[in-house]
Amino acid sequence: MKSIFLDYNATTPIAPSVQEAMLPYMAEYFACPDGIYARSRAIDESLEDARGQVAHLLGATSDEIVFCASGTESCNQAIKGVAYGYLAQRKPCHIIISAIEHAAVAQTASHCRNMGCDVSIVPVDRHGIVTADALLQAIRPDTQLVSIMLANDETGVIQPISELAKICQEHELLLHSDACQAAGKIHVNPKQLGVDLLSISAHKFYGPKGAAALYVKEGTSLQPIIHGGGAEHSLRAGAENVLAWVGMGKAANLVGRSIDAAAEKLTQLSRRLGHRLMESIPEPIVIHGSQVERIPNTLCINFPKVSGQELLRRVPEICAATSCSDTVGGGNTSPVLGAMGISETDKRGTIRLSLGWYTSEEEIDQAADLLIHAWESLRH
Repeated sequence: MKSIFLDYNATTPIAPSVQEAMLPYMAEYFACPDGIYARSRAIDESLEDARGQVAHLLGATSDEIVFCASGTESCNQAIKGVAYGYLAQRKPCHIIISAIEHAAVAQTASHCRNMGCDVSIVPVDRHGIVTADALLQAIRPDTQLVSIMLANDETGVIQPISELAKICQEHELLLHSDACQAAGKIHVNPKQLGVDLLSISAHKFYGPKGAAALYVKEGTSLQPIIHGGGAEHSLRAGAENVLAWVGMGKAANLVGRSIDAAAEKLTQLSRRLGHRLMESIPEPIVIHGSQVERIPNTLCINFPKVSGQELLRRVPEICAATSCSDTVGGGNTSPVLGAMGISETDKRGTIRLSLGWYTSEEEIDQAADLLIHAWESLRH
């Protein structure tokens, strides 16, 4: 049996049409886009076309899109870009993040704390949601920035960003959202969400690694974190990675035209997988975050009375993940589930199954059979 890839939240394969769009920029169109000659101008036009495609996916304008090398860099630029402005003026800067943030946000906030900012971490409820009350309790007179992810990479739980954005607007706070797990899976429109800054990453939606973007709402002031030139609205110095960014633009166009159909398919497949497992395993199975809105491709499942790591070792045919470590706290078990109040025993038995475009119904049934057999072998 060939391997069954159920780790699409970690990364996605590059779509064939995206690969095809990138190929010319590996050979013929290799020049930098800032030259005065015709070939350079043509490459610059391709880069701006890609920027427009990413902007269109987000319902933004091209001037609001800053290309980056990764979602991590995008989050760094958002948070440090705000904090450095206040630190340079020796003004107080208090940053609020949630207890379930990716390390790209959590460790960046920690760095800012070391630089002189104050940082507060707001809790989530048992469903993994940051509530309005929790945010309100964390806001102080010196709060300048809030960073709350849109969708969690482990549970798939979607945060009420629009509700939280209204609170931020009332208190005149900037709001950043890490939308790397959401973009391409659900509709993400920063203007409708009410955010000022939003991060996305191409390799999460069938584009290449090494390509990401930061949405910067018009009029939002940021300090650069990479110095040396005037590229990307003077926020990111260095030679433009045209090859990757053209691929990101193509991927943005591709997922933008298929979000609804893909979401419907993935919802059906994830339900099929969940139902197969719950019907066949006699012990109670828990899908974390199942009572709130989630991205359609993600199942964070606790297999009772077994180790998730040992379970996956029994099924080498399945590519999947146990508890994630790229979140606040690190450690051997999931801090995301810990923040939700999940017991150590249940965290230990949890794995994440994330589906994608190329997941088939046959693979779902095969994966269910393999996981059921592995659970039974561990229990007897």
